[in-house]
Amino acid sequence: MNKLTKLIKDWVPTLLIAIVLSLLIRSYVAEAMSVPTESMVPTIQVGDRLIVEKMLWATSLKHGDIVVFHPPVEGETKLYVKRLIGLPGDIVQIKDGALYRNGATVDEPYLSVKMDYSFGPVTVPEDHYFFLGDNRNISFDAHLWDTPFVSKDKLIGKVVLEIPLHKLRD
Repeated sequence: MNKLTKLIKDWVPTLLIAIVLSLLIRSYVAEAMSVPTESMVPTIQVGDRLIVEKMLWATSLKHGDIVVFHPPVEGETKLYVKRLIGLPGDIVQIKDGALYRNGATVDEPYLSVKMDYSFGPVTVPEDHYFFLGDNRNISFDAHLWDTPFVSKDKLIGKVVLEIPLHKLRD
């Protein structure tokens, strides 16, 4: 047996297993993604990398989580990254520059600018979620969509780690 044949027999199975495992992990467990827009500034900057945990069946979403999803925007193929504001059954309203959830003002220390619009009140339907970007006045999010709710089956995963590449460039 020549060296090339031996090399192929030794390495091809290992490489195939590595590729299959990589694809399975990326599809069902976790994936690295980059942020293309300013909708989450100042929390996440353009070009930052995110690690997105895709096993939503094994976790529960809570207010304030940052989530990646397919938006309810006709013709849109890009994934969106936004903050979870409303869970099923929540009543969400924006007025006087503040967010109200179920009648109470929500403290949002991650915002750098008050909202300059009003919205709602709306009630989040069962198996749906309400998302807003942290850069509220420029973010194309639930307050501007024709249908402001994202169905559970459109969720991709929850951001578990942010890698702030913008700090490395500065």
